[in-house]
Amino acid sequence: MSSIDKKCVNTLRVLGAEIISSVNSGHPGIVLGAAPILHTLFTRHLNITPTDHEWFNRDRFILSAGHGSILLYMLLHLSGYKISMDDLKHFRQKGSLTPGHPEWHHTPGVELSTGPLGQGFATAVGLAIAESFLDAKFNKYDNNILDHNTYVLCGDGDLQEGVCQEAASLAGHLGLNKLIVLYDSNDVQLDGNVELANTESVEAKFKAMNWNYIKVTDGNDCDEIDRAINLAKESTTKPTIIEIKTIIGYGAPNSGESSIHGKPMNAEGIAELRKNLNYTIAPFQIDDEVYAFYKKNVIDRGNTNCTLWNKMLNDYSKKYEDDFKLFSDIMYNDINVPAYNELPQYEVGSSESTRKVMGKVVDFLSSKMPNIMGGSADLTASTMVKGADGIYGEANPLGRNIKFGVREHAMAAITNGITLHGGLRGFCAGFFVFSDYLKPAVRVAAIMKLPTLFFFSHDTVCVGEDGPTHQPVEQLAMFRCMPNVNLFRPADAKEMEAAMVYSFKQNENPTVIVSTRQNVTTLAETNPDKVSYGAYVAYEPKNKLEGIYVTCGSELQLCIEAAKKLDSEGVGVRVVSMISQFLFDKQDASYKEKILPSNITKRLAVEMGASMPWYKYASNVLGIDEYGASMPLKYIHETYGFTVENIYNKYKEI
Repeated sequence: MSSIDKKCVNTLRVLGAEIISSVNSGHPGIVLGAAPILHTLFTRHLNITPTDHEWFNRDRFILSAGHGSILLYMLLHLSGYKISMDDLKHFRQKGSLTPGHPEWHHTPGVELSTGPLGQGFATAVGLAIAESFLDAKFNKYDNNILDHNTYVLCGDGDLQEGVCQEAASLAGHLGLNKLIVLYDSNDVQLDGNVELANTESVEAKFKAMNWNYIKVTDGNDCDEIDRAINLAKESTTKPTIIEIKTIIGYGAPNSGESSIHGKPMNAEGIAELRKNLNYTIAPFQIDDEVYAFYKKNVIDRGNTNCTLWNKMLNDYSKKYEDDFKLFSDIMYNDINVPAYNELPQYEVGSSESTRKVMGKVVDFLSSKMPNIMGGSADLTASTMVKGADGIYGEANPLGRNIKFGVREHAMAAITNGITLHGGLRGFCAGFFVFSDYLKPAVRVAAIMKLPTLFFFSHDTVCVGEDGPTHQPVEQLAMFRCMPNVNLFRPADAKEMEAAMVYSFKQNENPTVIVSTRQNVTTLAETNPDKVSYGAYVAYEPKNKLEGIYVTCGSELQLCIEAAKKLDSEGVGVRVVSMISQFLFDKQDASYKEKILPSNITKRLAVEMGASMPWYKYASNVLGIDEYGASMPLKYIHETYGFTVENIYNKYKEI
């Protein structure tokens, strides 16, 4: 290990510790322990360039251990990204470019919002899938326009998370050889030594999951780390985990102890750290030699490789014109999404479950859009959702149907990674009640405003005989209260098709679409042109307007029939189809007033789910605020009061 490597590493260590201490917030343990790992990665391997930080063929680095964010920010500063020393000094402060955990599209160079342990690791698997698929689709024997790696830094906490286990299992099964995980193995976690909570063999476990395993015994030796990464890059059939033995808080008075994990050091501790590392540079200063080293080994190297890639791409465009056209469309997200009227149309009065419609739309769009990829959590036969071109894997890297297995949480995070990579739109599917298992990944997508698509079937207690463990009640409320998440609950085939087209077209938010298990009638009253407004008038009474039903999904037909019955008795009740509360809330005041006039206060919201979200629109709600029970579908509606007669009576009781 050279003297300049040592100087760079100690700069990262001391500067990081001093920044954390100056703001009295942050995690010095990982900065002091893992600095040699990331210094080696950035200066000897990572292909990135600050002049084009979205360069399509760049390597992706994911800091799964997101609490070490100041280490990443310092590296990006040294690597030429627009992060100043003042930005570093304002770490974790209000309005800062350097928040407590990395945030995508907030700080230049950050590839993913991380912090919840395991999410970064699992999302990186999706990035590696995207690279593998695009590699197989576009590379030629004489021109590899896609050839980048996905690197992850994780710790013991990441590897203990269930989402990480699910993702690692699938990554090994798929043979994602360009996924390289750098495991900061220091035998300490927040509550004490790792052995107090976990004594498994990481080596045996990952080898059993079809991973390469490499061990670095001295985490301070940049040359040993470098050799391990080079060895990992030689793999052609497996992902690699490199266990790098480090000392948490290296150089600090309490190094090796859990207390250094997340507690800023005091002045005496900083002084001792400087003494132990023989570090004499003034606080918040970086030696010119360190800047020069990073310029040569990160900035200049990255710029050179990016320039060579652009030349390669230019050559590719001349030799493979059709492929280049498609590649450009994918790279710049210019793939055309078919319009609603291009989809197969359903006649009024026809009957089909919206899950079947959803599956047919995915199939149709997949035939027109080569950039969409996804699958179901071992439920394809029930959700009807699958990707095209066969099952993705080593034997068929061009397949777009991912068999996620029973791994809901990792499925969602991996799908985020596919979308995050760029060029592809990831989707995944499962039973709606089991969205509980993947909600954390949807939340990360929502924080990033990442347009991942989450499709669910079996949207209400109409699941029937499977009983309360399979009958969703509170899940609709859960997603509706999540900022930036657009939830659609279509009433029939027309609304479903319009919602699907809208979701694939937009690029600003994650979308959740829920569908029925049971058949529903295609209604004359539904209006696909109004779906983008979130809500519209589906039925207007002949008599003077005195009240409103607000509803969505399969309950729309029931409300329309109840309203018609009231209309026949001289009582004018409007029916509003509120397919998306998220989109309706975004409309201007005049549209909202047009749909839900403020002078019409007699309103009843109707939905077979938790009543809570509906009180925003109606003072009376017919919902389900208890768990379901096992029974055939034919008894469900009557048992819970979702019949035309009861909806009619509930209105008259107001």
